[in-house]
Amino acid sequence: MFYSSFGLLAIVIHAIINVEVMFQKPKANANTLVRRSYKAFLWSVMLYYVVDVLWGFLYEAKIIPLVYTDTLLYFLSLVITLLLWIRYICAFLNRSTIPSKILIGTGWFIFLTQIILLTLNFFKPIFFGFDEAKEYVPGFARYITLTMQVVLFAVTAIYTLIIAGRFEGKQRLRYRAIGISGIIMTIFILLQTSFPLLPFYAIGCLLATCVIHTFVVADERLERSRELGSVKQLAYKDALTHVKNKTAFLEMKEDLNVQIQNGEIEELGIVVLDINDLKVINDTRGHEAGDHYIQEACSIICKKFTHSPVYRIGGDEFVVILRGTDYADREKLFETLDLQMEKNLGTGHIVMAAGMSEFQKRRDYGFDSVFKRADHKMYERKKELKKAN
Repeated sequence: MFYSSFGLLAIVIHAIINVEVMFQKPKANANTLVRRSYKAFLWSVMLYYVVDVLWGFLYEAKIIPLVYTDTLLYFLSLVITLLLWIRYICAFLNRSTIPSKILIGTGWFIFLTQIILLTLNFFKPIFFGFDEAKEYVPGFARYITLTMQVVLFAVTAIYTLIIAGRFEGKQRLRYRAIGISGIIMTIFILLQTSFPLLPFYAIGCLLATCVIHTFVVADERLERSRELGSVKQLAYKDALTHVKNKTAFLEMKEDLNVQIQNGEIEELGIVVLDINDLKVINDTRGHEAGDHYIQEACSIICKKFTHSPVYRIGGDEFVVILRGTDYADREKLFETLDLQMEKNLGTGHIVMAAGMSEFQKRRDYGFDSVFKRADHKMYERKKELKKAN
């Protein structure tokens, strides 16, 4: 029961930390072969755990015919984990080199040797057997193949650590983690060789897969998540002004609508701004001057509302969602902006019309109603500025 208890624990831990990789279909990209190889290795380890657990229960019950069959599966699953681990390492290294081919070829040689010796074991117990007391008796052939496996694990681990020295940063750390997993497998298969009735190889597999999961799989996933986040930020950023674009505005609008419907919004202020005479500048001075005019206008808005997100939702239209101290000081900020625009009339400096509105709980049932009031005020202000110019 002691022997099987660790295997059961290993199955649970293995399933918890690797469930996503084991059941997720790898997406077709440059790393597909690596992920498929790792997935196959994880399933081979799970197979080994199951066979190992059954062996403990059957051996304790002394059901020798079933123990004999399970022992055959045990040694087969053990060498399969070796072969698939080697294949994963070579795929991870992305090397179709002679050393990689030799490693994989050696893995197949050990696998075929294991099958031949286990077949011969039916006729003579050269690999393992059971005495009259139904006690397990290891044979000399077992030590031969286990020694070959130890050597291959060690050589592959050392080869990976040497390759790691050619990289820097996180890539080096990942390669070293792979190499260390091989060292762990080497140490625990040696212990398994010396103590056949203790679950050392299961411990080694669990430790090795935990190292790979933590320093390789999880780390790569985190890096991909950061890359996707960067791509998403670029997709939400206006290329000319570097503030948020209309796509970001529409998503923000949906989020605020949900919050309004759930009664989560207490304070919400919206400022809508429109640049005056942009078409005239584009027609008379060119689009490059027009772009510079838009950038200067955006700079004024961002400096005025320093604590609030700014969105460019059209060629000459901006929206500010007032937050924090900007919302608290909205009247003063809006008034100073308006005064600045009046001073800029007739001077050639930036002139923008702005309208502001606040969310009213009993009146507004969505973002659009607040936005439309601000937009209407902006157009009224635009008319006033044109008359004054």
